[in-house]
This record gives sequence, structure tokens and C-alpha cells, in this order.
Amino acid sequence: MLATTRRREIFNRLIADGYVEAKALASDLGVDISTIRRDLDVLESDGHVHRTHGGARLIAGIGAELPYEMKRNVRLDEKAAIARAAVERVADGETVVLDSGSTTYEIAVRLRHHSELTVLTNDLRIAKYIAGLRGFRLLVAGGELLGSVYTLTGQRTVEFLSDYAADWAFLGADAVDATAGITNTNTLEIPVKRAMIGVARTTVVVADSSKFGRRALAKVAGIDEVDTIITDRGLPGNSAEPFGARLAVAPFDGRETG
Repeated sequence: MLATTRRREIFNRLIADGYVEAKALASDLGVDISTIRRDLDVLESDGHVHRTHGGARLIAGIGAELPYEMKRNVRLDEKAAIARAAVERVADGETVVLDSGSTTYEIAVRLRHHSELTVLTNDLRIAKYIAGLRGFRLLVAGGELLGSVYTLTGQRTVEFLSDYAADWAFLGADAVDATAGITNTNTLEIPVKRAMIGVARTTVVVADSSKFGRRALAKVAGIDEVDTIITDRGLPGNSAEPFGARLAVAPFDGRETG
């Protein structure tokens, strides 16, 4: 198991339980306890956890959001396929809102072949990438930084978005469920995501198949409040049925990354 995958699993357990024991992690993940201790040291140095005797606990008050560094190299082919399907919908000269996240970052990368686009975002990584492209107009929301995910949130972010009208909003999701809708682990992001839905003519949720059939802490929107949900081919057919025509499955040829 890769170190990033292992640390992501450790962090997910911390979100669920608040505390992890090094010995139990070593047994469950099939590594020696010294490896787990190094993983916990890295998570602590990144400011996500506090080491304790024999384990670690989640820092009180931290947003239960998986850090970007743990997400960016996961399910790359699936994210790339979803991004390609998303950008095919966008025409030159349109206005696009990009939510924060690793899948929406892939959308930004693939928008480089378009021209005369206006891009609004609250994601600093996306903003940096778009800033390097010619022929794009970039508008970056203000707000307070959620450092581990490079996301700007808060009332100023919401007010910024409310001043504009967009053709498209592409939203990430922590979890997608036919009954619970689109949900997110970090409550601070909910008003911003709602504002993005409000300013866009068409809202598209981009979420890989691992996000389906799950519920996170806070509701972003009902399924009927978004126009399309794009996912990858890993979603079982019986899981897709409740979403009907609102669900689009991105084609995948094994050569998506890059």
C-alpha cells in the first residue's frame, strides 16, 4: 500500500472515530508499527492530528476535510475521464464556476483547449493554473483560507459569487446518495457551494464512483437541485438507476491521465 493511500485511510478513521491506535492500525493495514508512527508524524507535522501515547487524535475544531495532498493522486484515470466528459459540454466564450477539489482541478486543466472563457473559482490551485493560460478571464473569490484544501470560504466568498451569472457550475462532492443528495464533510463550504448553484444556469456535480451510496455530514443539495451528475464506469448499474437521466457516465479508454 502506498504511503499516501495509507495516510488517507488513517485520516478517514480519525474523522470517523476521533482517535486511532498505532498498534491496531499496524495490524489492520499490514505494516509494522514504526511505519504507522512515521505516518502519524507526517500527519501531525501537516497540522492535521495530535500525537498521543500509542496513537493520535484529530485536532479539535479542524474541518473533517481530507487534505488535498491525500486526494490529488487518487483515482486519477477516473477523474480525468470525468473531467473530459465535463469540458465537452462547455463552449468557447462561456462563463464557468469551478468549485474546489481535485476533480474540478482536472476540469481546469482540460479547459485549456477552450478560448475566451471566464472562470470563477474559490480554489487557489485552480486559480494559479488558470492564471497561466492565455485568453482566459479569471475571477478569484475572496474569503478565509481552508489551508489543507486550498479553498476560500466564508460570507465574502458567497457575496463575491452573488455578483455574477454563469453558464456552468462544476461542483465536487464528498458523497452522493439518491436519498440524502449531495453531501459534504466540511460545513464551512456549504454556503459557498449553494451560492455556486444559485448563480449558474446549469449545475454539474463531478464525483467518482467511490463517492456514491455514502452520506457525509452536511447536505449541499438534493439530487433534483442539480442538472447533471458525472461519474465513472465503476458505478454498478443498480446504483445508477435511482438517478435516472440526471446521471452521466464518462467513457473511459485507459489513456485518460495527462
